[in-house]
Amino acid sequence: MTKKVLKFGGTSVGSIQRIIHASKIIKNEHDKGNKILVVVSAMAGTTNNLVAHSESISKKFNKRELDVLLTSGEQVTSALMAGALNQLGVKAKSWMNWQIPIITEGENTNARIIRIITENVNKYLDSGGVAVIPGFQGVSKLGDITSIGRGGSDATAVAIAKIFQTDSCEIYTDVDGVYSSDPNKIPLAKKIDKISYEEMLELSSLGAKVMQSSAVQTAMMNNIPIQVKSTFTERKGTEINNNDIIDYSKAVTGVAYSKDDAKITLLGVEDKPGVAADIFEPLSNNQINVDMVIQNISTDGKKTDVTFTIKRQDSKNAISLIKANKKIKYENIYMNDKVSKISIVGAGMVATPGVTYKMFRSLSEEKINLLAISTSEIKISVIIDEKSTISAVKKLHKTFNLD
Repeated sequence: MTKKVLKFGGTSVGSIQRIIHASKIIKNEHDKGNKILVVVSAMAGTTNNLVAHSESISKKFNKRELDVLLTSGEQVTSALMAGALNQLGVKAKSWMNWQIPIITEGENTNARIIRIITENVNKYLDSGGVAVIPGFQGVSKLGDITSIGRGGSDATAVAIAKIFQTDSCEIYTDVDGVYSSDPNKIPLAKKIDKISYEEMLELSSLGAKVMQSSAVQTAMMNNIPIQVKSTFTERKGTEINNNDIIDYSKAVTGVAYSKDDAKITLLGVEDKPGVAADIFEPLSNNQINVDMVIQNISTDGKKTDVTFTIKRQDSKNAISLIKANKKIKYENIYMNDKVSKISIVGAGMVATPGVTYKMFRSLSEEKINLLAISTSEIKISVIIDEKSTISAVKKLHKTFNLD
C-alpha cells in the first residue's frame, strides 16, 4: 500500500465526461489498496471567465474579493469529482481549503502555503476514503480565502505530497509528459522520459507550461519524485527526479519560449554607485519582476546603458515608475513589447564545449538578431523579435538533435 497525490489539471477535468474519466483513474488506484489524495484544478476556461467577470466590474477589482471569486472554480470541480467517485462506489469527500485547513501567508492573489493540518484528512484516508482537495487556494491566519497564483494547483499538489509524506506525486495533464518543446507548435518535439529537477525548473520558469516553477522548486527542495502523465492515454509519462537521472551525454534537453516579455532600455544613464538599485527598487516595490539585465558602460566611465526585460503586462507601469523616479538621470528610454525569449536548457551543457557558439550560429543562419543574452550553467536565453519565435525554436530543435 502506498500513499499518492493525483493532481488533475484544467483540461483533464474540462467537462463532465472528462471528470468521470478521471474518476475512473482514481478508482483504479484506490482499488489497488492505495491511499489517495486528489488535487483538482478548475475546469478549463473557468478561471479566465471569472477574471473577465471581475474586469467587467473594475480593472482594479478588490484583491480579497477576487480570491473569493477565482477559487470558486476549484470548489466546483472538487464537488463534481467527489460525486463522480461516489457514483462509482468509491468512498470520497471534498475538502475545502478552510475545512482542512490549508494555511497561507502573503498577499491576496499571490499567497504561499505555510502549513496544512493533516489530522482529519489522514483519519479519513485510514477509513478507506479518497480526499478530494481544491488546488490553487488556502486560507489566511485571519480566515480570508487566498489564492496561490495562476497555476497554483501544482504547488498545492506538491505541498500536500510533502506535508502528508506521500510516496509519489502524479500530475495528470493533456500531454503524455514533458516534451523537448511545445508539441502543439513543434510537431517533431519528443517526450523526455526522465528529467532532473534543475532542468525542469529552468524549463517551467522559461515558458514551458507543463508544471508551475514554484511547484518544481518545492519538489526539488524536498526530494519529492514527480510523474507527469496523460489523463487520456496509458503511455508512460515523464519522471522528474534528482540529479542521479541526468544524462550528461546530451548537451541540450529542451527548448522553451515565452511570448509575454518586454524589453526596456535606458540610454545614457549617469553612472554612479547604487544607480542600478535606484532603477530597480521602485519596480520591486510594485511587484514587477525583472528578468534579464544587461549594462554597457561607456569608455569614459561616466555613462551607462541599462537594458532589462520584464513581463509584457507590467511594461506600461514600469515606464511610468522610471519616468517618475527622481533618483536617476538618463538621456532617453525605449520600450519594445514585441519580443520573445528563447531558451535552451540542459545539464549536459556543463561538460559540453561549443553549445553557445552552436546556438548563436544557428540563429544567425535564420537571419535572427539577438537583442539580449543571459546564461547560467544549464541554460542560455536570448531575446529576439517576436515574429521569429517559432522559426528560432524549430532551428534550435534541429541543431541540438531534439527532433
